[in-house]
Amino acid sequence: MKKILVVCGLTATGKTALGLRLAKKFNGELVNADSRQVYRGMDIGTGKEGDKSSIFHLQFSIGDKKVGYRCIGGIPIWLLDVVWPDYRFSVADYIEVAVPAIKDIWQRNKLPILVGGTGFYLRSLLGGIETIGVAPDPKLRRKLEKLTLVKLQKRVKKINPNRFNRMNHSDQNNPRRLIRAIEVASKNNKDNPNKIAAFGLTRETVFWLGLKLPLKKLDKKIAQRVEKRLSAGVEKEIEELLKKFSFTDSVLGETIGYQEWQRYFSSSQEGREEILPEIIDNWRRAERQYARRQMVWFKKNKQINWFSADEKDLFFKVAKRVEQWYIKNNND
Repeated sequence: MKKILVVCGLTATGKTALGLRLAKKFNGELVNADSRQVYRGMDIGTGKEGDKSSIFHLQFSIGDKKVGYRCIGGIPIWLLDVVWPDYRFSVADYIEVAVPAIKDIWQRNKLPILVGGTGFYLRSLLGGIETIGVAPDPKLRRKLEKLTLVKLQKRVKKINPNRFNRMNHSDQNNPRRLIRAIEVASKNNKDNPNKIAAFGLTRETVFWLGLKLPLKKLDKKIAQRVEKRLSAGVEKEIEELLKKFSFTDSVLGETIGYQEWQRYFSSSQEGREEILPEIIDNWRRAERQYARRQMVWFKKNKQINWFSADEKDLFFKVAKRVEQWYIKNNND
């Protein structure tokens, strides 16, 4: 029986580390579900695990998208480094590369373990999404681009209030996301065959586990992680990326850990030292706000089995629950 294990939850809670241990125990392979780790060259700022010099095992290509894996301790992690930062990677792109990757893992009788904090990707892959299959409408987009943010928000609330309420705070204030929501709602999408989930799996064959922390502990973890990424050379990483891309023409300008540096790199060498503490503070704050938005999003999913990332014997408790689910379904 085909099964999928999902390790989701808040940022800075150790999802990948837990996923790797579970992969070793249950003969699995990891599949990235982080919307920013799909970008090549964005390693330190997005928190990609493992040796960046490790070999990328390319398995196949879909247009500009390179699908393969890197190994950490012998465990493959799929869907890292899929595209360059100037590619606008969407949830439809994610499903397009995730489905064959997961099928490849199944064909080798291994357990796919989806790991990441991008709830929209996870829900769309496993539960279906209404936007896939709706072609862009250039004429409508040009018309909508003339509207203010407030008018776009009102339009979405009017034609699809449920969709607006499901959007996170960032998307509700992103004109591009709002225009897409209007575009989808304007089409008669009731018969769109792509609305169904990518896999015909039941709730019993997908096990969701989530990691969380009390806010004070989480904020401390986030601060420590920002310092770690600074020490690892995120400034140099961004400097190298800016030789090929810009903040305005790539996802650098809308990605936490990168977007905060725009003023820094547009300042003189003398002015950079003065504003660096502010850059770091803004980064920490953005990470904290993101974690809170994640919590709101994931709370809507009643299938998630939650664990505190700091609880004693965490792996033992998680592995026991996963084993109960895994064995039960193998015997059915």
